[in-house]
Amino acid sequence: MRKVLTFALAATASLGLITPPAVADDRRPRELPNEIYGGAWASGHVQGIAIDQRKGYMYFSFTNLLVKTDLKGNPVGSVTGFTGHLGDLDFNTRDGRVYGSLEYKAQESFYIAIFDVDRITSMNMDAQTSDVVSTVYLKEVVSDYVADMNGDGTFDGNVGNTPDHRYGCSGIDGVSFGPEFGNKHGKQRLTVAYGVYANTTRSDNDHQVLLQYDIDTWKTYEKPLTESAPHKSGPQRVDGKYFLYTGNTTYGVQNLQYDEYTGNWMMAVYKGTKPQFPNYSFFMVNGATRPKKGDIVGQPRPERGELLTLAPGGLQDAGSGVRGWEFTGEYGLISLGGGRYYVSRAGTVEENGVTKQTSHAQLYRWTGQAPTPFEKLG
Repeated sequence: MRKVLTFALAATASLGLITPPAVADDRRPRELPNEIYGGAWASGHVQGIAIDQRKGYMYFSFTNLLVKTDLKGNPVGSVTGFTGHLGDLDFNTRDGRVYGSLEYKAQESFYIAIFDVDRITSMNMDAQTSDVVSTVYLKEVVSDYVADMNGDGTFDGNVGNTPDHRYGCSGIDGVSFGPEFGNKHGKQRLTVAYGVYANTTRSDNDHQVLLQYDIDTWKTYEKPLTESAPHKSGPQRVDGKYFLYTGNTTYGVQNLQYDEYTGNWMMAVYKGTKPQFPNYSFFMVNGATRPKKGDIVGQPRPERGELLTLAPGGLQDAGSGVRGWEFTGEYGLISLGGGRYYVSRAGTVEENGVTKQTSHAQLYRWTGQAPTPFEKLG
């Protein structure tokens, strides 16, 4: 019997499929193809992806649009009508919903958008009227975004070349579920990464800033999305605020993903532009090292906070001490388990004179090698 099973698994692998470990029949994960096409849409470019392996659905965020497909890339439904910026996504295996970052800079409002994805059953469902989206306000992010850092009594707004915005905060993007930092078996939390303006004239924007939230009580905060009257229902404080020294990047962590296989937190970014840093495009937080209290270097006034540690391996810059890799995961990154990942490749197509945005979620495996730690499969 074991030989028959081994042969069957080998045959599956030869077809370019991954078969997750078998569990009870009603919860058996689907086989995962080498590529899933997210479609072509008249929208913003792809920002993030998420997967429900058990039910067999993929989710793609295209800046102002959420698309749901099956694992063959067939559209199942979509949510439209966002005027803000819908960013990175993650699927919460505990409640079966998709969580994403949602920005309204002009209204000085930042949210986690929570999608009741089982209700997404048709195309062009409206985000405000279809009852599939709820939102939770992130007070901590707003406080840092609107900070008047030079004390002139004026907030400069959505401008990067300004002394305003504490830590260079431009809002949020990367989101992921995972354990408390430094505790692999710790309580699961939602981690949210700041966007950070690219600004070479200041030194207080050289950290990635990550917030962790215990979402067990978030049902009490969830409100429908009403763009004409943004609500402020959300937690009064964070359950952890952390800093990782990487050097300034362009709009911070685009995609964040906790990876149980390596035990680390993966961060894909748009490269920074400060010449004193190596400006890598991929970093990892060492998941085994607990945060340590220390100086948040570069701040206008001495400040201490919880500091995270970069994971070993990859490339290391002698001047700054920063470690990282070179990899293009900023358009979507999912850890599938067992050292396998979907990585989104962004593109465009022309249809009837209209430029449309596309995403191909492609299968990779972890190698850990430098400069690129992933290898494409299939």
